[in-house]
Amino acid sequence: MPGIWETHMTFSLRSRNLFKMIAVVLALALPTALAISSADARVGGGMSSGSRGSRTYSAPPSTTTAPGSTSQFNRTYTQPGAGMNSAASAPARGGLFGRGGGFLGGLAAGFLGAGLLGMLFGGGLFGGLGGLSSILGLIIQIALVVLVVRLAMSWWQRRHAPRAAYANADAGAAPGSQTNYRSGLGGGLGSGLGGFGFGANNAPLEIKPDDYEAFERLLGEIQAAWSNEDVAKLHTLATPEMVSYFEQDLAQNRARNVVNKVSNVKLLQGDLAEAWREGETDYATVALRFALTDKTVDRNTGAIVAGSEQPGEATEIWTFARRPGTGWELSAIQQTN
Repeated sequence: MPGIWETHMTFSLRSRNLFKMIAVVLALALPTALAISSADARVGGGMSSGSRGSRTYSAPPSTTTAPGSTSQFNRTYTQPGAGMNSAASAPARGGLFGRGGGFLGGLAAGFLGAGLLGMLFGGGLFGGLGGLSSILGLIIQIALVVLVVRLAMSWWQRRHAPRAAYANADAGAAPGSQTNYRSGLGGGLGSGLGGFGFGANNAPLEIKPDDYEAFERLLGEIQAAWSNEDVAKLHTLATPEMVSYFEQDLAQNRARNVVNKVSNVKLLQGDLAEAWREGETDYATVALRFALTDKTVDRNTGAIVAGSEQPGEATEIWTFARRPGTGWELSAIQQTN
């Protein structure tokens, strides 16, 4: 019997020590979790949400404002479809170099087929000279095919180079005032004047100064509508998908009896990452670095429960969408890594 009691007491001591260790871990982890949630209390909740059309599952290009990588979407309605990733991540090769082979693909296949036949049956480029000559002929044919393909690719690139060059020249030749475009856009969104986005099966889209003004205006208006919990206003500024996420986040705040207040929003720097058109919808993805005061207060007392009155900075990737007869609206927010 004493042995049974001793075993029970040893098990109890181990259980208490285990519970103590768990309590210590939770005590250390809780402040960190609260700090993360308070730092990401602004609109979007610090998550990557929304859709970028066929490029939803393709990371936007890095920019001067956001040189690092972009996190994948935590919340999106867009489902990965057949060919979406490949179409969004790499330009489709059509025309002379189409995926189906195209003219040069068929030509190369013909050469290779002829060479193989020549090697097997003693024909080919040096037909009648024997097996060794057939192999040599096949090698020469392959070299000729490679040479022709390289020359054709060089010609194709030179043919399409002027458009990109003019786009960059337009951006660089913009008036000096464009460099410091509006409030804090220096070297950012303004420098993208005349920028084009080239994607797979997507028409290029030019982003103009009026568009940059709209992006900056939406940044402030969306943060203000979020702070005021004005869902009706958010419906005029963002896509239904983004508004649905905002409503979820606002409902969570109400359940916690808190409200997130974002003020003093000012764009410090911005870059155009890419712009393109899909069907009748225009898309523009921009990197935004902005200043803001982000705090979460108790609904009843007004006491600050997260954040502070001190201004801070945030860098995010925003994608805007525009359809015929409408203005730009927020389609996605992504976090930077």
